[in-house]
Amino acid sequence: MPHAIITGASRGLGRALAAALLADPAAGWRVVIDARTAGELAETARQLGPAAVPLPGDLTDPDHRAALLAAAARLGGLDLLVHNAGTLGPSPLPPVAALPVPELRELYEVNVLAPLALTQAALPALRTAGGVVVSITSDAAVEAYPGWGGYASAKAALERLSATLAAEEPAVAVWTVDPGDLRTRMHQQAFPGEDISDRPLPEQVAPGLLALLAKRPASGRYRLADWVPA
Repeated sequence: MPHAIITGASRGLGRALAAALLADPAAGWRVVIDARTAGELAETARQLGPAAVPLPGDLTDPDHRAALLAAAARLGGLDLLVHNAGTLGPSPLPPVAALPVPELRELYEVNVLAPLALTQAALPALRTAGGVVVSITSDAAVEAYPGWGGYASAKAALERLSATLAAEEPAVAVWTVDPGDLRTRMHQQAFPGEDISDRPLPEQVAPGLLALLAKRPASGRYRLADWVPA
C-alpha cells in the first residue's frame, strides 16, 4: 500500500493531486495532507475520504514537519513527497526595485527552506521505499516576467536544489513539475482584478501525476500537462 505526503493540499493543485491519487481505491494510496488553514483542510479531508489524513500546521515549523513524517510512518512508510505548499509574496507583484526584503526572506523560508528541511528529514524513508520527491515549480523559474522576481527566484532555487539532490540520491526519483498557469486562488492573487477563467482548473492537469508515477521517468523537470492522458 503506497503512502504520500502532499503539502498545501486544502485547495487548488494540492487538493487536486490528492484527489487524483485517491480516485482509484484499488491503487491503495493513503495520503497525509497538510495546510495552514485547519478548517479548510478538515473539510477537504472529509470530502476525500478516510484515506486522507489531515494534519494542519506551518511547514516552517520543525515540529510540524516532524509530525508529518510521523503520520506517514504510522501509515506504513513514505513513497511520495509532494512539495506543493508555497506563498506568492506581495500582491500586486512588485518590481525587483521595490521588492521588500523581509517579504523576500519569507518567500524563501516557505518556498525553499521548508521544503528542503522536510526533504532532508524524509530521505531515510524515501531511500528505503525507492520513493519520489515532487517539487511543484513554475515557468517563472526559467523565464523572466516583470513582477515575478521574488517568487521566480525562490522557485529557481528549489529547482537547483532538486537537480542536485537527484544527482546525489540515485535511489530516489526527484522531479520538478510545472503545472502551468491554473485557475487557483494564488494565481488570481498574481493578477488581482483580472479574469483568469481561461486557465485550466487544477483537476484538469492533476491526472498527469498518476502517469508520471506509472511511467517513473528519470529525475528531471516535467510539464504536468504533457503527462495528462489524451
